[in-house]
Amino acid sequence: MAQQPGDLLDPFTKDHAASLDAADPLSHFRSDFYIPTLADLTRPTLATPPEEQPSPPCTYLCGNSLGVQPVRTADLINAFLTQWRTKAVIGHFVEQADSPLPPFLHIDDHAAKLMAPVVGAREHEVAVMGSLTANLHLLMSSFYRPSRKGEGRWKILLEGKAFPSDHYAVESQIVHHGLDPAEAMVLLEPADARFPTLPTEQILQTIDHHASELALILLPGIQFYTGQYFDIQTITAHAHSHGILIGWDCAHAAGNVDLKLHDWDVDFAAWCNYKYLNSGPGAMAGIFVNERFGNVDMESPAEKFWPRLTGWWGDDKSSRFQMTNKFVPRPGAAGYQVSNPSALDLAAVVASLQVFNETSMEQLRERSVRLTLYLEQLLDAMALRKPGVFDIITPRNPRARGAQLSIRLAPGLLDTVLEHLEREGVVVDERKPDVIRVAPAPLYNSFTDVLRFSQILEAALEKASG
Repeated sequence: MAQQPGDLLDPFTKDHAASLDAADPLSHFRSDFYIPTLADLTRPTLATPPEEQPSPPCTYLCGNSLGVQPVRTADLINAFLTQWRTKAVIGHFVEQADSPLPPFLHIDDHAAKLMAPVVGAREHEVAVMGSLTANLHLLMSSFYRPSRKGEGRWKILLEGKAFPSDHYAVESQIVHHGLDPAEAMVLLEPADARFPTLPTEQILQTIDHHASELALILLPGIQFYTGQYFDIQTITAHAHSHGILIGWDCAHAAGNVDLKLHDWDVDFAAWCNYKYLNSGPGAMAGIFVNERFGNVDMESPAEKFWPRLTGWWGDDKSSRFQMTNKFVPRPGAAGYQVSNPSALDLAAVVASLQVFNETSMEQLRERSVRLTLYLEQLLDAMALRKPGVFDIITPRNPRARGAQLSIRLAPGLLDTVLEHLEREGVVVDERKPDVIRVAPAPLYNSFTDVLRFSQILEAALEKASG
């Protein structure tokens, strides 16, 4: 890394962390979010006592599980409520002059326009719709079209430690086609359990080995457990060299790293919007469908209509309300939509995407690399003082990981460490029996957050191991 402000200071001091925050051109985005306070985390009711002293913010490093709330979310949701209250059904079509939101009929398109630069897509390749697993099912119903067993391509390649919902979705899609998951699922497993990442070369070799029978590949952009950032471009190109379709679950990648889904020629992708994209628990999710599969002319032989499960929100807007029962798909990913989306939910998605569109994913990615490198530096120094107490299972190459370091603790330490972190107002994520996942989100976390976490973690390890 180039020399940064504060490099002449002791990196393990508050002054150093504060100097990095002061010099960071993106640090002001923190004020666009509500960080829960220490009192918020422990207060038994939602109401704040009128005479309570201000409480400091907690150290929130769990954006890989649930992002914090943007300050503007309440305003946009209230704007929607006003539109609904004052316009009722007319709000589908009529602009409200003082509203930051478009009519209900167009709010999903507005969200897609804001989402496209976040995932590196063209606007017509993105739709904001549904939920992550439901979208994976919709996409696999379109892109997984297996041959009969033993007669061609009928298997799906995925990682052995996929997020459970992905595993269940793949398994049930296979069963839906009358096939046996035990035979039709090709699982990628680490060669050495002590190092749970999957080298790109291993993935490519597995594709080569099973190329003649793979109908589909589904992999994560970033692996939820280790934080590994897969080489999407290389793996996608390799799959295509064998004529294999490939999709990506970008739940932990969207809003985290600078995806280039269009440029990398990804076939399809899906993601949720409640992690790094800060749209609230269970928020409306998103899909990417490469423009090659968004052709709309079902009559012309020059324009192949890619089959999909259809619903009326994927129907052409100009004829949707004519009720002809003649489906005319909208161009691009919008033609894969099924039901009308919740405008209430989309208001929360738009609120967060507005913040993202005030910067760029390239800038956020560079800030994220600096934050995570600082965390790694502090942890490495701690490991020298406490050998054998923990190790980092996330790749050490900054470009091979996102905004997450997964720390594997020595056996028996996890519960005590978590209890200490919780008492000190540090919020991280755990994966039993021995891993904590720490995610400095580039939009709202600070170098000071990272330093405070490392200091409290060291005290927790001291207590747990001593």
